[in-house]
Amino acid sequence: MPEDRLQKYQSLIDDLKLDLGDPAFDRIFKQRTAELSKPDQFLLKMEMSRLSQPVARFIDLRGQVAGQVKPYEYEGKQHFMDDVAIDVFEQEVARHGGYTLAVYEAVMCTENNYKVMQKQAKEREEEVEKDAENHNYTKLIRFASYESRSEERMNYSIKITVELAQNQPKISATTSDISLSGAKIKLPTNQQVDPGQIISIRLVGLEQDFELGLKEGIQYEVVAVEPGTIEYNQVRLKRTFIEKNQGFDDFLNSFIHGNKRRYKINLDNTLDAVVCKGYEQYYLPRVCSLFVFLSEKQQNLFPSMVLTNENNAGLNYYFEDEKKQSALYSVFNQKRVQRLLELTGAVKEAVCHVFTHSSQGKMYFYSAFDFELAELPQLNDLFFAFGSQKDSFKSFKVQLMPSHHEDAFIPLSLPASAGKNVEKLNKRPSPRVQGFIQNVKYLMQLTDVTTPSISERFLHLNYEKSLVNQLKKFGHGKSSTPPSLEVVALEYVNLRAHRRYLYKTAAIVTIDGHGVFNCVTRDFSVMGLQVECEEAIPVKKGDSIHLDLVDLQKLTKQHNLTKLRYEVMMVNKTSTIINLKVQKIGQLDHNAMSFFKVLIDNNKDKLVACDEAPKVPGLSTALRNMVTKSVCQFPLYLHKEASHNIVGAIGQGLYPTSLHHLLHSFSDNSDNTIDAKAIFPERFVEEKLSDLLKGQTRQDKPLKFLVFIKFDSEQKTQHEAISSQVIAQEESLDSLYLFAKKALRNDLLFVYQLYVSKTGRPDMDYLANELRYVSHYAIHKAKDLEEALWSITGVCDLVDVSEYVINNMGFDAPLIHAMEEKKKRWLEANFKH
Repeated sequence: MPEDRLQKYQSLIDDLKLDLGDPAFDRIFKQRTAELSKPDQFLLKMEMSRLSQPVARFIDLRGQVAGQVKPYEYEGKQHFMDDVAIDVFEQEVARHGGYTLAVYEAVMCTENNYKVMQKQAKEREEEVEKDAENHNYTKLIRFASYESRSEERMNYSIKITVELAQNQPKISATTSDISLSGAKIKLPTNQQVDPGQIISIRLVGLEQDFELGLKEGIQYEVVAVEPGTIEYNQVRLKRTFIEKNQGFDDFLNSFIHGNKRRYKINLDNTLDAVVCKGYEQYYLPRVCSLFVFLSEKQQNLFPSMVLTNENNAGLNYYFEDEKKQSALYSVFNQKRVQRLLELTGAVKEAVCHVFTHSSQGKMYFYSAFDFELAELPQLNDLFFAFGSQKDSFKSFKVQLMPSHHEDAFIPLSLPASAGKNVEKLNKRPSPRVQGFIQNVKYLMQLTDVTTPSISERFLHLNYEKSLVNQLKKFGHGKSSTPPSLEVVALEYVNLRAHRRYLYKTAAIVTIDGHGVFNCVTRDFSVMGLQVECEEAIPVKKGDSIHLDLVDLQKLTKQHNLTKLRYEVMMVNKTSTIINLKVQKIGQLDHNAMSFFKVLIDNNKDKLVACDEAPKVPGLSTALRNMVTKSVCQFPLYLHKEASHNIVGAIGQGLYPTSLHHLLHSFSDNSDNTIDAKAIFPERFVEEKLSDLLKGQTRQDKPLKFLVFIKFDSEQKTQHEAISSQVIAQEESLDSLYLFAKKALRNDLLFVYQLYVSKTGRPDMDYLANELRYVSHYAIHKAKDLEEALWSITGVCDLVDVSEYVINNMGFDAPLIHAMEEKKKRWLEANFKH
């Protein structure tokens, strides 16, 4: 068992081994294992201790390596090694300060070692076989596709007879599984049945041993017919209960409960749910789009709630004015929402450009949708040229879709008979939560798609300065009684490496070139602080400051708490509250880190932790479920495979994207897989993205790219039809101008903004009940599911920004229009739904 757990962390172990001889190894170990559980940290620590042990093993590589072996003496002992092994030996001894087990294992694993070469050859063969078997197909996760099952189904095969219609000959068949209210049967392929058809079944296999009292059989309705083999189809049935035979119902319940260990419970439903929920719990905390819920009151629609996470909270903050009042209600007002609803498509999509202007200490918002500027072409260049000069200028992809408060309840995918607490856990939203969500009519997603290269183009537009006053029509006033906006944080596993504690003490902030500012701390952790200043402080994210903790210095002589270097992580709108993170120089430890660690360890019973308890218990879960039922983006998951990442899974919500449609058009495989190879250029994920993610932490902001996809709808294979190019979002679009122009002239062009976030550990608490149920009957399946979730290293989101990017690359309007019409016809012809 420990070996299995160590295998899961092999890449981390390999990294830690490189620092084993470092005097600061204990600190390095703590930092790199901060997100792991205590048992796993202990296991890794024991592995490091094992590798650090001095050894006296005699190394003899004669006949084991491809190189020329010769005698080699070290500390009076003679070994036999080749030049490759000697180089490794001397390098590792220097690193570890002596001949340890880590040195011995490194020498025995050189690339020219016959055993190593044999193992690598075998792995390559297995990888080739695996690739051939999988044919590059990627798992397709259909969000919120699981369903609750009210009772357990038992895998049980018995002989039955089926009567398709009254007075027709009975057909011999067998069951696959059975429950109180349904069954799945294997029916010969030459017997035709249709959904909705009523049939009658006799359980002859049970009637041989039990008196069932059902001479006329049991009536079922056909739910679905699924292809099985050449010989039979799988037919799903549900009972009509026309018999009203309580004795038989009691018997069947008792029979299933008494034999479920013997015949196995059908776990398909729960397994599907755990897989689906597992991928969902990774995705929603990493989404960069802000979720805005629109409620209806007196026939008016207005933003009533936002659901935030670490990646999208900044967007909600962006729309706050100097009084922390949200401007969402004025930017996305009733008139504009109604205009959006008039657009075509199940998801209403448009781009909204926003900037702010400060005057007399007040902040004012200006915004315009693309369709509004198209109707006022004389103001188009003026708006963009003036607005893009502002640091606050942003472009947002806006997606509006229906949302229903009924979607707030997603029950466990467990039968009520699975345990006494299932019914207790399957509670619908409380009356208080229902009060918040009952008037919700729409969900709006806001995605920041601002592209530096496009904003740069806007700066070069010409405009008449005398016309600037005309921009007032895009300005938004302030209401004395704005509608309240409930900001709800998404609840998920707490992945903070260091807990924060509320604490108020004097702090003096020094900023080079700007002087000294008196502040107080609001909270602290080992790695950072939040301070509040008496006046606005001239800093921005990324700046460095020095901090003196004058009162805390009186408590310690061991630690110097003056001129502590911190990095600014966030500044509020009034520049009076700043979040700070310790800034280390080289490998030297930070004085504040060791001080606060001692302070916390010695005062845990006195300090008050910043436990962000939800303001309205259950509201976050309700909104999370409503979002899950309405996903309209393209979730993509990176899985760890050997030393690199691969596209391991793709998510699909209620509203498939153009990219889903593109890939499905070449998918002749099962409904649960898709060929995703063409999304990115060859080796982009395995090499470039893998290298970039190695340098990322879970706390880092997502990596951003633009993905250009050229699609030739005349080609028959995906390889021939699709080609792609990727650039980092901050790169110039000029490098892809010719690629895009060729696609516009001859093919279809799609552009997507790609966000890539490194993951933390999976939120196993979210899946605990279903996993426990699966473990009860098939522990190996639960283990496989858990390992699959642990293998996810990155979560990506692709957002269609085709219109925004293509329209701002300098192409002729007729060329763009012709391609868009061609794209529209293709989508309508292939995906009418």
